[in-house]
Amino acid sequence: MSRFVRLCEISSPTGEERAVADAVKAELESLGLEVTEDGAGPVAGAGAGNLLTRIPARPRPDGSDPGYVMFCAHLDTVPHSGPIEVVLDDEGVYRSAGNTILGADNKAAVAVLLEMAVRYSKEPPPVGVELLFTVAEEQGLLGAKAFDQSRLESEVGYVLDHATDIGEVITAAPTHIGIAAEFKGVEAHAGLVPESGRSAIAAAARAIAEMKLGRLDDETTANIGVISGGTSGNVVPGSCRVKGEARSVDPARVTQVIAEMTDAMVWASSEAGCEVDITTEKHFTGYRVDDDSRALALAEAALTACGEQPVRITTGGGSDASVFRERGMDCLLLANGTYANHTHDESVPRENLGRMLAVCERIVTEAGERS
Repeated sequence: MSRFVRLCEISSPTGEERAVADAVKAELESLGLEVTEDGAGPVAGAGAGNLLTRIPARPRPDGSDPGYVMFCAHLDTVPHSGPIEVVLDDEGVYRSAGNTILGADNKAAVAVLLEMAVRYSKEPPPVGVELLFTVAEEQGLLGAKAFDQSRLESEVGYVLDHATDIGEVITAAPTHIGIAAEFKGVEAHAGLVPESGRSAIAAAARAIAEMKLGRLDDETTANIGVISGGTSGNVVPGSCRVKGEARSVDPARVTQVIAEMTDAMVWASSEAGCEVDITTEKHFTGYRVDDDSRALALAEAALTACGEQPVRITTGGGSDASVFRERGMDCLLLANGTYANHTHDESVPRENLGRMLAVCERIVTEAGERS
């Protein structure tokens, strides 16, 4: 798909989505579609707003309304240095030619949605289709959070944003809570009067040593990812900042883990004669998809019809689907056949773009037949 290559080579790290948003909007408008852009940019720290276009269903003989189905992809990427150059290797796999990401996360999905628009603008679909392109997804789903979901006609939706094999449908995702702490000690000369100091770094290290980190059970993880502090090697450090997180599909479990991490920080700070200020923030809410979900039934029927094997999995990551589900939409996260996202080894087989397009079109067909 030349469109996929063109999209990937438009730089769009979070906060710099303007160019790719303009390109997507121009292509949709060239098809005669109306595109609206909301005001999420400043709120989400993005370079553009979320884009929404709507393609009505073809008229039915009985005059009934088949409703709409939403498909969503995000326009931003993680940060990268240098321009992205896409190559297609001898095995038919798209890769980055340099030491950058490829940008298939999530422009593989953007390309699929644009191709759907091309096809349905020529021959209207059996059910209405809404295409939503969000911004600032990589920095906490901020575009989706800023989007006014009441603008959607769809009760069922799909987010194409999981870097695993086509066929995998994500039926459980975690609640993610971040935790940050500022340890405050007492500075002192490390060579002359170390006993008069109180090491904030030592307090933070002791707290981390008390924590249970890594994979705690099948559905729960915890991590400390940042520790920084001090001013010089010859000064007992008076400050230290720690940043981490916990995730679990079980909301009670993630709350318990964050509480245990907090307790470890408070205890270690007290033992070291320091103080600590702790803040927590819920980044997104987890979910489990019910077996009677219409979105799930349509997706599994479509995958089967396309010769793909549906596999239900649990993810440890978040996506725009987390936001939509929290607000009451029957929204499903689908794997889209991309791999090693956020790395220099990111790739997507060319055939996977066509396979994902076929699945999405079949979802529309299934929705039309069942409405």
